[in-house]
Amino acid sequence: MLKHLNEVNDVEIRDVSDPAFASYGRIITGHDVSALAEYLEEHTSIPEAGNVYTASVKELEELPLKKEIEAVIYGGMPIQIGYCNGRNTTYNGFEYHKGSEINIAVTDFMLVLAHTWQIQNNTITTDDAKVFFIPKGTVIEMYQTTLHLSPCRVTDEGFKDVVILPKGTNTPLSEEEKTLRDQSSDPEAELLLQRSKWVLAHPEREPLIRQGAHPGLLGENKELRY
Repeated sequence: MLKHLNEVNDVEIRDVSDPAFASYGRIITGHDVSALAEYLEEHTSIPEAGNVYTASVKELEELPLKKEIEAVIYGGMPIQIGYCNGRNTTYNGFEYHKGSEINIAVTDFMLVLAHTWQIQNNTITTDDAKVFFIPKGTVIEMYQTTLHLSPCRVTDEGFKDVVILPKGTNTPLSEEEKTLRDQSSDPEAELLLQRSKWVLAHPEREPLIRQGAHPGLLGENKELRY
């Protein structure tokens, strides 16, 4: 699969086990995540177009694994467990959170990644990104300094991804929080879109722009082929 992806794309696709991934995150082992993957396989679908994201799923959070992840990986801090399924193939933008994100690859997919320290004047270019192939069954932690967005599919069927984040991430800001953001002189406030969700969208990614995302990803909105 990895060899084929590199043959059909004009950017390098690295395996997540490549040492280049070390500054973006780590592969997590030692946790049986099969129940989470099985839930997505049995109870969620891939939309006909675009992506679907649900931040918190009650059935996933009632599984015993939630307490284990909270205690061992997040050091006792509360988490939410949701998922992202879809058919995305383009970069579209970047987001980051103030806390690590865990992804469980229920299917193979690719991730487009960069670093927060590459942001200059609230912009970054698509040439700053690296692309990694995440094989089915892999569990990764992406550090809070890692810019990312939706996975990209590697088959016609699309992708399925369990997404674990600190509780409340990617939920709407309150009116008071919006007011404080809008009144802030901190340049980073311009990127704040939802709770613990800072976004640099590609100007062509109209759904994000309509939500109020800052058009900070410059360059070609590259499409990854498979």
